[in-house]
Parts: sequence; C-alpha cells; structure tokens
Amino acid sequence: MSSGSDVTSKSTMVRAIMAKDLKEFSRDRFYVFMSILGLVFYVLIFWLLPSEVDETITVGVVGSEQFDFTEVSGRAESEGLAIVEYETTDELKAAVEEGDTVVVGMAFPTDLSNPTIEVYIGPGVPPSLETAMTGIASEIAYAAAGVPPPVSGFATEEIILGTDRAGSQVSLQEKFKPMLAFMVLIVEVLALAGLVASEIQNRTVKAITVTPAKVSDFLTAKALFGTSLAFVQVVILLVAVRGLDNGPLIMLTAVFLGSVLATGFGLLAGSIGKDFMSVIFWSMLIFIPLLIPAMALLFPGEAATWITFMPSYPLAQVLIDVSAYGAGWSDVAPLLGLLALWGAAALGMGWLILRKRVQTL
Repeated sequence: MSSGSDVTSKSTMVRAIMAKDLKEFSRDRFYVFMSILGLVFYVLIFWLLPSEVDETITVGVVGSEQFDFTEVSGRAESEGLAIVEYETTDELKAAVEEGDTVVVGMAFPTDLSNPTIEVYIGPGVPPSLETAMTGIASEIAYAAAGVPPPVSGFATEEIILGTDRAGSQVSLQEKFKPMLAFMVLIVEVLALAGLVASEIQNRTVKAITVTPAKVSDFLTAKALFGTSLAFVQVVILLVAVRGLDNGPLIMLTAVFLGSVLATGFGLLAGSIGKDFMSVIFWSMLIFIPLLIPAMALLFPGEAATWITFMPSYPLAQVLIDVSAYGAGWSDVAPLLGLLALWGAAALGMGWLILRKRVQTL
C-alpha cells in the first residue's frame, strides 16, 4: 500500500514541477517569441524552396548541314540530356553565359577537314560535368554526322555502387526538413538550458528539494518537460511541412528519440552555464556540431564516414529516408536503435552532471 502511495506521491511531485516549468517558460517572452517566430520562419522557408528536381542537363549546339540533331535529341533525352539548336555561335555563347537556358554549349565544325569541336562551359558548372561534356561532345558529333566512331565493338556494363538515386532525386524542400527540425530543437535546448541554469543560479532547486520533492523528482521533471517541449514543437513543424505524410509512426518515433537526445544536451548545457550568455555559448558549442549531418544531406553523394559517428546522424538520416524515399521500419530500424543509444547516453550524461551540480549547492 505504501509503495503505491509513494509512486502516486512521486508522480504528483513530478507533475507539479513540470507545471511550474511550463509556467516559467510561458513567462519568458524571449524563448516564447523565438519559438513562435522560429516555427513561422522555418515553415515559410520550406514553402519558398524548390519542390521539384530537374535532372536534365540542357546542351546548346551549333552545326552545319552535315549534322542532323533530330535523332540524337531523342536518344539524348533518354539519358538525361536535352539538346537545343542555335543558329549562330554568338547566340550560343550568349545563352551559355546567361545560364538560364543552357549550361553547356557545343559548336561543331563546318569544315570536317578540321574536326574541332568547341565546348563552351557556363559559370558555376562543376569540373566533373566539364569533363563529361567534353567526352560526350565527340559522341554527339559522330551520331549527328551519321559516322561510326573510329573504335567500336566494346561492350560496356554500368554498375551503380551505393544507392542509385537517378530519377528519384530529392528536392531542396525535402532535404531541408531535417535541418529545420534541428533548428527547432536548438531553440528548445536553449530554453531548457536557460531554465535549468536560472534555477541553479537562483537556488530555486534547493527550495524545491526541501519540500517532499527529491532531487530525482526534479531531474525527472526536467527530462520529461524538455522532451515534451521539443517533441511538440518539432511535430508542429513536421505537420506544417507535410513531414508526416510518409511513415508517420516512424517519424514520430524518430522525433521522440531526437527530443530525448536534445534534452540530454540541454541539461548538460544548463548544468555548465552560469548565466544567460554562458548558457547560449555552451548550447551553441554543443549543438551546432550536431547540425553537420543535416547540412551534409543538402549536398549530393554519400556522407563522409566521420559524419556517421555524430549523435545526430541517425535522426537526420531517418527523417530524409522516410519522408523523401518512403523507407519502412525494417529499413531504418538500425538507425533508430543507434539514435536510442545516443539519446540514452546524452540524457544519462546530462542527468548525472545536473545531479552533481544540484547536490553541491
């Protein structure tokens, strides 16, 4: 009987501390304003970003009657190339410089006795594409002139290493979803860290623990409050940016585990920080590196190996895999398990350091 009443009493204490924390948070105009402004701003950014990906490379060409690009255009489109013909070389150069219509231009010779193809590269074209276009130019020339290449008969086999995303590239909107979620978590980490630091500095925690509440009740309330605050904010964001359209239960699980991770670091920052500026400093020092995996997703290609060892990597990868590619439970289970381990480690570290700080007051 006493055991049941102890559990009830502990639950009542935790709820009372959480209610106090919520009231203090609602009175802090800075964090309330930043939370609301952040959500509105992030949602606005999302809807302003491009929602589609154009995987076609447009190539401008100039040739003479020896070159027929009609058949070549049909074959090129199947390989992700769009060929646009121009009347003069000057028009082609101007189009490439502007970069609105074509990014690469090819001027084929009028005199086949001097078979030199001029390849015009637009500003901002990556070196890898420059090399590829230079090689493709001669192939287009042979095909358009109806002349077989000097060497033929070699069979080629294309083998894709890693995940083949050709034809299913992710739009900038989708790539930004993990980044926006992390930005929301940063604000909530700052709020939790500021609350913890304030209670330590004002010795409010001592006033709480001289009541029937224990230090464990205080720590439990802070962990639950921080996790709930972060979870609710990120879920609101994901609903606004249609982040729960695919695999909502997986997304909610990932967000919950990510909120636990953020709460652990928030407790840590609040335990170390002694005033507003130091809390900001430690929060940024701890959390900004965690943005790296989300930033890496903005660029094509596989993430560097060292990035996969970041605590936030599983969260960022699950968000993009599920929302953009429709991954299922079996696909992301290892990532969710790794995220749970990182979250438990972060929460445990923040809990222990905060407990030690409280006990030394």
